[in-house]
Amino acid sequence: MAHQSLQIIRDEHKTLAAMLRALGRMIDRGPGDEPERYFDVMRATLFYIDEFPERQHHPKESLLLFPQLLRVAPQCQEVLQRLEKDHAGSERAVRELQHLLLGWELVGDSRRQTFEDAARHYLDLYLRHMQLEDAEVLPLAEQVLSDADWRALDAAFATNCDPLSGKYPRDPVYDRLFTRIARDAASH
Repeated sequence: MAHQSLQIIRDEHKTLAAMLRALGRMIDRGPGDEPERYFDVMRATLFYIDEFPERQHHPKESLLLFPQLLRVAPQCQEVLQRLEKDHAGSERAVRELQHLLLGWELVGDSRRQTFEDAARHYLDLYLRHMQLEDAEVLPLAEQVLSDADWRALDAAFATNCDPLSGKYPRDPVYDRLFTRIARDAASH
């Protein structure tokens, strides 16, 4: 049986992975002749990561999915603790990246390498984090959670409407952000 919450989590992971990879490509290319556009796209992308995955996606995994899974599959405690540690550090890390980017933009190239190194490290950790969830946690959840567990999870995750996935009605609040990231990233 397909569970809506699993599909939502997987869709959000795909969207976020694509955004993280695009962010990595932008870092590799650098600002070139359009530093203003580059910094705009970078700021918008980091804002999106802070706004959606950090404030909606991770809390639901941490508060709903992981406890349900731990209750019926205590053998996954170590993996879930690692993922929780990632969640706790990720919000702080994205805010640090926003600060480092601002430092580079305002102070100049003396801050560029620090931002780029921190961003590449963050991207690597985040992509590995999602891969661990997709490869181990979600398949285990499919095997061990009850129908009642899935109903509760499906109802909670149904309120997630990732504005960049294209699969859910776009929230007008995020329309401008979506347009800015998509347009500017594609043209940079």
